[in-house]
Parts: sequence; structure tokens; C-alpha cells
Amino acid sequence: MTEFIWETPAEITLDLAKRVKKIRKRRKITQKQLADRSNVSYATLKKFEQTGQISLMSLVKIAMELGLADEIKTLFSQPVYLNIDEVLNDE
Repeated sequence: MTEFIWETPAEITLDLAKRVKKIRKRRKITQKQLADRSNVSYATLKKFEQTGQISLMSLVKIAMELGLADEIKTLFSQPVYLNIDEVLNDE
């Protein structure tokens, strides 16, 4: 049985971008400063905050600069089993 997801991928990534932007603003870091510090282009960061679109590598760089590397590293670290077969097949 597959869990139904009510949000689209675009909505999920835009929500993530909003959370990253909120953290950046709370820390009083401009887009330009974060782009320079994370070695991500200003245009990429600006597009991410507006649309949620970004490469995984750039997202990791931004997360690391904001001190959120552990958030990325623990992504998918806790298994979510959808059925007993998955539990039995887990190595």
C-alpha cells in the first residue's frame, strides 16, 4: 500500500526553499553573502528561494554554510517501511 502524498514535488521544494530563506534572514545574511560563502552563484540561490529549484550539490553547500549539514546527512537515515516484505528484505 502506497502512502498518498497531497503535495506536488514543486510545492515540497518551494516549502523547503522558504524554510532555508527564513533561516538565512533570521541569521541576517543577505543572498549575496550566502552565495559567496557557500560558493553557489547568486542567481542559483535567488532562483532557489523563488522557485525551489536547485541542484542537490548546491543545496548541500547552502545547508553546510547555514550549519544545517546534519539535517542533510540524516535525510533518509531512518527507514520507513511500507510493508512487512520491506522489513524482511532490509539488510
